Amino acid sequence: MSQITIQSPKHCSKRELSIHKCKFNRRLFSTLLTFLISILSLIVLVWITLHPSKPDFSLTAVNIDQLNLTASRLLYSSIQLTLLSRNPNKKIGIYYDEMHLFASYKGQQITVYSYVPPFYQGHEDTNLVSAALTGSGLPVAPSFSYEVERDQSIGRLGLNVKAAGRLRWKVGTWISGKYRFNVNCAAMMMPLGASMGSSSTRLGQGSQCSTTL
Repeated sequence: MSQITIQSPKHCSKRELSIHKCKFNRRLFSTLLTFLISILSLIVLVWITLHPSKPDFSLTAVNIDQLNLTASRLLYSSIQLTLLSRNPNKKIGIYYDEMHLFASYKGQQITVYSYVPPFYQGHEDTNLVSAALTGSGLPVAPSFSYEVERDQSIGRLGLNVKAAGRLRWKVGTWISGKYRFNVNCAAMMMPLGASMGSSSTRLGQGSQCSTTL
């Protein structure tokens, strides 16, 4: 025996309303998903098309005014430098939100960090960053004095100036998230004085730097 179920008009009305509501929700979700996919695709397309190049850095001037070592192997240093920063991108700007500089010799840090104020760099623009690097009572390895004296004997001293921080790319009105960057500049200093830190030591020639993101 079959059973026949008869629904009231009120029940049918509620069911039809539920079906219409589900269809509306599905359409709304589909529309939003399509919109988000389109936006993401556009961002990826712009990013791939423009593909930002790493900024270029080079040292234009470095002066070692002081590099003195005490009997207890504590270093006192004073270094003045000018770093040239260039944005090679034609349609992308760069926000430098964080940036600090320091100097090292034979893998040993010989100055404390010097922080650069945040700045914006336009398309294919260049900026000069000047900094005074100092160290007061920094402990160094026992071989430090020997290494410096050996370099003095040949009239050259190899120094590394390093920079690190975070930057953001700007494409039109869109601004990316923050990216870490590191810069390493090898500087050959000459001539040297008769004793460590006895005279100003200048950069022998301009130095190109390597940049990693």
